[in-house]
Amino acid sequence: MRIDILSLFPQMFEGPLHESMIGNAVENNVIDVGVTNFRDFTTDKHNHVDDYPYGGGAGMLLQPQPIFDALADVNAKHPEPGRVILLDPAGYQFNQKVAEDFAKEDHLTFICGHYEGYDERIRSLVTDEVSLGDYVLTGGELGAMVMIDATVRLIPGVLGNSESAPGDSFSSGLLEYPQYTRPADFRGMTVPDILLSGDHGKIDDWRLEQALKRTYERRPDMLAKMQLSGKEKQMLADIKSDAEGY
Repeated sequence: MRIDILSLFPQMFEGPLHESMIGNAVENNVIDVGVTNFRDFTTDKHNHVDDYPYGGGAGMLLQPQPIFDALADVNAKHPEPGRVILLDPAGYQFNQKVAEDFAKEDHLTFICGHYEGYDERIRSLVTDEVSLGDYVLTGGELGAMVMIDATVRLIPGVLGNSESAPGDSFSSGLLEYPQYTRPADFRGMTVPDILLSGDHGKIDDWRLEQALKRTYERRPDMLAKMQLSGKEKQMLADIKSDAEGY
């Protein structure tokens, strides 16, 4: 996968793109990442990339010309443009399903905004307008880092254990079940007996039940979006009965 980032602050990506999982993916040529400072493409003699909005109002807007020319330069080097993602509060919200969709692409380009917003014509360049959540950051860089991390870890060959990603919270629609490692007894806190039993069928059932329970207790909104199997429905009914003291 090729990932391009258009940003006024490319130095913000130097650490995150060269450490841990993403750094290993770059080093092993699983992904190729480029960061472009679109200020380098301004035709203004003072290198301005923003200006006051027509009609008045607070703040400054990013001008279209530097971003149009920076993206054209990226696409000239990589003729398969793929999806162009605008980090914007007005976009649809990023989640695990979006990360899974992004991970199927050969080329992603992230446009990181700054200042008060974008000249509306910049939106004509993009395929996706995406928001990290209902809050405001000073720019799109941190949002892009989160989206890239969530996406890259789903690409085959990035995680050491190929089974890790499908079992993550949100990938299955449920929060992840409780997990334990050695020692079996730590300061009086013990590992559930079922996990020491060696009965993998019962362990799978326990994990499913615990995932349902944790999701019911902490994120019931997620359950409302799921199509549960008959087995899952019965487990959830038992969990609700226990919670209500029946």
